[in-house]
Amino acid sequence: MMTAMQRVLTAMGQQEPDRVPLFLFPTMHGAKELGLSIREYFSRAEYVVEGQIRLLAKYRGDCLSAFYYASLEVEAFGGDTLFFDNGPPNAGEPIIRHDEDIDYLEPPRVMEAAGLVRGLETIRGLKERVGDTVPIIGVAISPFSLPVMQMGFDRYIELIYEQPVRFARLMAVNQTFCLEWANAQMAAGATAICYFDPLSSTTNIPRELYLKTGHRVAVETLRQIQGPAATHLASGRGLGIVDDLLATGTAAVGVSALEDLADWKAAARNRFTLIGNLNGVEMRRWTAAQAESEVKTAIAKAGRGGGFILSDNHGEIPWQVPDDVLLAIRDALDRWGRYPLDWLE
Repeated sequence: MMTAMQRVLTAMGQQEPDRVPLFLFPTMHGAKELGLSIREYFSRAEYVVEGQIRLLAKYRGDCLSAFYYASLEVEAFGGDTLFFDNGPPNAGEPIIRHDEDIDYLEPPRVMEAAGLVRGLETIRGLKERVGDTVPIIGVAISPFSLPVMQMGFDRYIELIYEQPVRFARLMAVNQTFCLEWANAQMAAGATAICYFDPLSSTTNIPRELYLKTGHRVAVETLRQIQGPAATHLASGRGLGIVDDLLATGTAAVGVSALEDLADWKAAARNRFTLIGNLNGVEMRRWTAAQAESEVKTAIAKAGRGGGFILSDNHGEIPWQVPDDVLLAIRDALDRWGRYPLDWLE
């Protein structure tokens, strides 16, 4: 039997491992395992390490996630985080309240941001526990998508269209920060970086604008990350920019539940790995039979020949998804994900 690392590397090499790899990202479920609130859970690296290790044993997935919550990066810029009892923490008030603030914005230093230091401690703690047997996934929000939290979606879109000089400066600041953060995670022991870039999805902006903005930023950023990177559009559509995404140098792409995995498999043509695309929102209401059907369908559409990792479509399992659904996903993978996929004949 392969280790999780061997399984993932084989699949990403466009070969068939012993079974389809499974990436589960129940980032908040570790709090349930430890009997802590979400806020308490994310307050100490050792809690997240222990939570992730317990979830790995419970669901028998093929990766560990060092992700806390998206606004952790906004905290580094001086922003606040709002915590909830039953959902992911969200960013508080924008740190860029006036467009002129961009003129004076400076990239924060990773080692001076308490939240990011906890993230690095988490990666080191996970690495001590699993060594090179299980991939550890770090996360860095793209310089292009981070401003949605820094200044708000509407004002940011206006900035892109109306103030190219300030947009360029904001990208420069964010890129400096993104690279320091991503490379610090790699140095701490991460196996790869998830480049979280939802704004680049065609769900949010047209391809023509993406090519002038987010695509250029991604090309410049990914080539400077000191390790492999996978692009995640966080439930957004990406079929219309498949070749553009490949041109950024990404090794994998997270696929939306809004699009067909078979279409993505045909478009990928063994050039990069697909990650997805189970619907995390609908997952809250699945029966065991529905979970099995969804897993079987995903494998049938994208499993042949490797190059596929089964996962949810957003990169984070909602708090409300019950354990029995996640265990049913795992059981279904054992039943239908073993190579060779003879049942497809």
